Amino acid sequence: MKKFSVKQIATQAGVSKATVDRVLHGRNHVHHQTQKRVQQAIKELEIQEAYSLAVGQTFHFDVIMHAPKRFSLAVQEAINSQIGNLGPFRIHMRFHLFEEISLTEIQSLMQQAMCNGSQGVILKAANEPIIQQTINQLSENRIPVITLVTDVPQSQRIAYVGIDNVMAGRTAAYLSHLALRSHSLVGVVLSSERFQGEEERELGFRMWIKERAPAITSLTISGGFGIYDHTLALIKDTLKAQPNLNAIYSVGGGNRAIVEAFQQLNRPLDLFIGHDLDRENRQLLAEEKINMVLSHDLAIDAYHTLLHLLQFHRQKPKTFLPPSQVQVITPFNLR
Repeated sequence: MKKFSVKQIATQAGVSKATVDRVLHGRNHVHHQTQKRVQQAIKELEIQEAYSLAVGQTFHFDVIMHAPKRFSLAVQEAINSQIGNLGPFRIHMRFHLFEEISLTEIQSLMQQAMCNGSQGVILKAANEPIIQQTINQLSENRIPVITLVTDVPQSQRIAYVGIDNVMAGRTAAYLSHLALRSHSLVGVVLSSERFQGEEERELGFRMWIKERAPAITSLTISGGFGIYDHTLALIKDTLKAQPNLNAIYSVGGGNRAIVEAFQQLNRPLDLFIGHDLDRENRQLLAEEKINMVLSHDLAIDAYHTLLHLLQFHRQKPKTFLPPSQVQVITPFNLR
C-alpha cells in the first residue's frame, strides 16, 4: 500500500488528523462508521493515485448519490477512469454512495462537504425544496454543484450532465410501438417519483404514446427505489392487480427483480426496455431477459462533469458540452 500522509487521509475522509491517527494506530473511542470512512478514504486515494500521475494544482470534489449500488459503482468507476485525462491537476474524489438515504441526510452530507473544503459537488438526488435550498447555500459559498443524470432545475446548480430524459422516454415509446401489438399495457417502472430525470422519462413516454400510439396504455409503478426486495414485492403486487400487464419500460432500475416477478407468477413479458448498461443489465441482455437498454456513455458524462468543475475554477476554457447521446443496446450489439 502506498504511504499517504495523515493530512492527505484526513482531507479525503473529511475528518480531523487526530481522528485519522487514532484509526491508523487502532486506538479506542473511534466510531465504527468513522473507521470505515477512513479506510474507504485510503482505498479512494490508492485508486486515484493509480489513475493519475498529475502533479499540478489539487482539487477535492465530492460525489453524493442516492441510487442503486450497481449504478453508483458504475459512476464511480467512470469518474476514476477520467481523472488522468484532465491533467495537469491532482483531482481527489470523495464518494458518498447510498441506496437508501433521507433528504435530511443528503442535506447534511452536502453541508459537511462545504465544511470539509470541497471545491465542487456532483449530485444525484431528488428534486425537492430541501435539496434546492442546500444547492443554493453551496452556490452562495462558491462551491459549484453539478447534477448528474437527474436534474434539480430550480436550483443554482451550474450544470446538468446526462441525457435528454424526455427524448429518452419518447424513444422508449417509439420502440414499444414498433414491438408491441395493439391494446398492450406497459408498466413504466420508476424508482421514485421524486427524481426529476425519471419523471421526465415517464412524461416523454406518455406524450409519445398519447400522440402516436393511443392503442397502447401505460401504468406508472413507483416506489421500489431500484432495490431488489422492494421492487420484487412491488411488481408482484402490481401483476396480481393487473392481469393484462405484458410489457415493461424500466426507468429506475431493479430489473433483475422485475424479470423474476414475472417468472414467479408465470406471466408473459412481451417487451422489456431498460436504462443504463450496468453489470446487471449487461447480464440480463446476454441472457435475453431484456430486449433493449437505452444507454449512454458514463465515461463521457464523467469527463463532462469534471470539466464543468474545472471550468468553474477557471482551469479550463469554457466550451459547449452537449447532452449525452442515447444508444439502443440489444443482446446482439452488446460489447
